[in-house]
Amino acid sequence: MPWTSCLDIDPAGNEVATLRCIPIVFNNVIRGALIFVGVVALLFIIYAGFSFVTSGGDPKKVQGARQTMTFAIIGLILVLLSFAILFFIGYLTGTKDCITGFTDVTKFLTGCD
Repeated sequence: MPWTSCLDIDPAGNEVATLRCIPIVFNNVIRGALIFVGVVALLFIIYAGFSFVTSGGDPKKVQGARQTMTFAIIGLILVLLSFAILFFIGYLTGTKDCITGFTDVTKFLTGCD
């Protein structure tokens, strides 16, 4: 959602953020965090693969590379699973639009039915 949709104009003619901007900021932070976690997990998987290839058959290095890759994949799955659980709970309770609709300002400010 565009940032300008929640701004008001003050008497001096300046654009001022309002409470309607909170859901937009929250949505942007969540999306940014998800992208960041995905990039970090990808970098750890690449690092683990490189460590595995360059281990030279050393059992300690191979085990370390496997652990790094395992933990990176588990972390990525947990983050994605947390969003899936949130959507599933919202679907079961009938509040999916309220839980996942961070950009709907009226529901955010007044509560959900």
